[in-house]
Amino acid sequence: MDFDFRSLLLNLPGILFGFTIHEFAHAWSAWKLGDDTAARQGRLTLNPLAHLDPLGTLLILFAGFGWAKPVPVNPAQFRNPRRDDVLVTAAGPASNLLTAGILAILFQLVPIQGTDSLGSTFSEVLYRGIYFNLLLCFFNLIPVFPLDGARVVRGLLPLNQAYAFSRLEPVGPLILLAMIALGSYANIDILGRLIGPPIHLLMGVLT
Repeated sequence: MDFDFRSLLLNLPGILFGFTIHEFAHAWSAWKLGDDTAARQGRLTLNPLAHLDPLGTLLILFAGFGWAKPVPVNPAQFRNPRRDDVLVTAAGPASNLLTAGILAILFQLVPIQGTDSLGSTFSEVLYRGIYFNLLLCFFNLIPVFPLDGARVVRGLLPLNQAYAFSRLEPVGPLILLAMIALGSYANIDILGRLIGPPIHLLMGVLT
């Protein structure tokens, strides 16, 4: 397969901003709710260098999946630990959904004059940014540790059920890797079936 350098460059702005806004949203909401752990570690910033994991970023560019550096959160500093932890966790995916909406407005406003115009290129960058932010939103809402969706589910469950659900945390990464591997090597696209429909629906609405 030929390496598509143009596609890499077009994807890069959306990926960098998507990861950055996601982690910043975690850090900012935690700070607003009383936990300054992320702020003290320099994560309360929109500088991508503070949030990007080198290996995770390379993988998302070349393999289609990856990660940023998780924002440290100490729920013990929250006024209402269970509720506020859910709010901080949900802030990441919510920020990507909001970003997709803002990019969609810009996408509608960009004039396109020919397939080789600057406007056409910028429009394609915006389109890919919308897609990646939706992907980041709905992928993180999957209720499998260490994704945000699992922490949200745990925070919403009654305590006894939350403790039982937490027992799955050590095997969560293995479950997630298995789901990715099944899609890549066995053509059993569990992830696509979970997050594909809402992504395609919103892409149609937004673009």
